[in-house]
Amino acid sequence: MDSQLTGLAGPRNKGHWIRLRTLVLLRWWAVLGQVTALVTAHLAYGLVFDIGLCFAVIGASVVSNLAVSLIYPANKRLDERENLVFVMFDLLQLGLLLYLTGGLNNPFAILVVGPVVVSASSLSARSTLFLGLTAIGIVTLLLWLHLPLRTVDGDILRMPWIYRFGFWLAIVIAVVFLGVYSRWVVSEMQAMSQALQATQMALAREQKLTDLGGVVAAAAHELGTPLATIKLTSSELAEELPPGSDAHEDALLIRDQADRCRDILRSMGRAGKEDRHLRTAPLSALLDEAAEPHLDRGKTVVTEHGAGGDLDGQPVVLRRPEIIHGLRNLIQNAVDFARDAVWIESRWTADRITIRIMDNGPGFPPALMTRIGEPFVRRRFFGSEIRRPHYEGMGLGLFIAKTLLERSGADLSFANGSTTFGAGHRKSPRSGAVVEVVWPRSKLEVETSDSRAALGKNENLT
Repeated sequence: MDSQLTGLAGPRNKGHWIRLRTLVLLRWWAVLGQVTALVTAHLAYGLVFDIGLCFAVIGASVVSNLAVSLIYPANKRLDERENLVFVMFDLLQLGLLLYLTGGLNNPFAILVVGPVVVSASSLSARSTLFLGLTAIGIVTLLLWLHLPLRTVDGDILRMPWIYRFGFWLAIVIAVVFLGVYSRWVVSEMQAMSQALQATQMALAREQKLTDLGGVVAAAAHELGTPLATIKLTSSELAEELPPGSDAHEDALLIRDQADRCRDILRSMGRAGKEDRHLRTAPLSALLDEAAEPHLDRGKTVVTEHGAGGDLDGQPVVLRRPEIIHGLRNLIQNAVDFARDAVWIESRWTADRITIRIMDNGPGFPPALMTRIGEPFVRRRFFGSEIRRPHYEGMGLGLFIAKTLLERSGADLSFANGSTTFGAGHRKSPRSGAVVEVVWPRSKLEVETSDSRAALGKNENLT
C-alpha cells in the first residue's frame, strides 16, 4: 500500500495544469477591459494620452493571442516555463500600458497584483517569487517614470506625493500578502486532495481484501464436503489395495493432497467468509482482527476489555472495512514508535463505546500536537524526522485513520500520558502516545434484536 501511495506524496508537478485556452480567454477579457477603460477615459472624461501607442500595446496582446491560438491546439496544457512566459508577458504589457497612462496616478495600477496571484495558484514557488519581484520592480519604476495624464485643458492629473507613495506601498503589500496567501491556500488544497485520494485508495484496498477473504473462505466452506469425500474414498482404497503397490501409493498420495488442499484453503480463508455472521463481530474480535498483522513485530500487544457501570456482555459491532483499517493504522503507528509494549483498551457504557490505544514510546511532540491528523506530517519529534522500521512513512497513516474513523461517526483525540480507563495491574508505564476513539453506541453497535435473529442464506459475492 505504501508503494502505491508514494506517488501521491512525491514532488508535485505543477506543470500541465492550466489549459492554453483558459489563459487565452482570460487575456481576451483583459484586452476587452483595457480597450473599454481607454475609450471611456478619452471620450467620457476627456483625458489626453498617447492613445495610438496604448492601442499598439493592446494590439501586441491581440496578436500574441491569435498566434498561440493558431499554432497550438486549444486543449494544450502549458508546462512550467510556458506558463511563466505567458504570465510574464501579461505583466510587462500591463506595466507598459500604465507607463503610457500616468503610472501610479492611474488607479488601474492595482491590476499588477493579478499576474502574481495567478502565478501563486499555478506555478512553482521560484516562478512566483520571480514574478512578484518583477511586479514590485515595475510599480517602483512607475512611481518615478511615466508619461503624464492630462485633461483637455492641459492640466496634469497627479496625486500628491504622499498618496502616490501610499498607493505604491499598498500594491507592494498586496503583491506579497496575496501571493503568499494564495500560495498557502492552494498548497493546503493540493495536500488535502492528495491525502483524500490516498484515503480512498486505502479504503478500496481494505474492501478488496475483505471481499477476497470472503471468496476464499466461501470456497473453503463449499469445497469441504467434496474434499472430505475424496479423503474418505482414497483411505478406503488404500486399505483394500496391496501395501507397497503403485495403486496403494497413489491412493495415499490422493489422501495427502486432499488434506493439503483443506489446509491451504483454511489458511487462506482466515480473513473470513462472505457470511452474514461475519458482517458483525464482538468488539474484542474486531480489535483482534485490526491488531493481528502487528502481533509478530517484536513488540508486546496487550488487549483489555471491560464494561463500564453494571453492563454485562460486550457489544456486537459492524465489521466495516474502514473501521478495521483505521484502527489498524493507529495500532501500526503505536507499534512503530513503542519501546516494547502497546496497550489496546476497550470500554463501553450504555451510550458510547471507547477504544484507547497506548504505547510506551516517546509520545507525540507537544509542538506538533495541534497538527496531528493532518496529511503529510511525518515528524514525531520537533526538528528531526524519525524513520519507521521496515518502510518510509509519508505522514498519511494518522490522517487516513482519522478520516476513515470519523466517517464512521467516531471522535478522535490525541494526547500523551500514562492515564488509563482504570487502575490497571500492568507495571509497564503507559507514558507514550495515547489515541482515544469514541463512538456513540448507536453508530457502531448492531441492534440486539437484529444480531440475535436468524440471518438467512449467505449471499454470493458476484
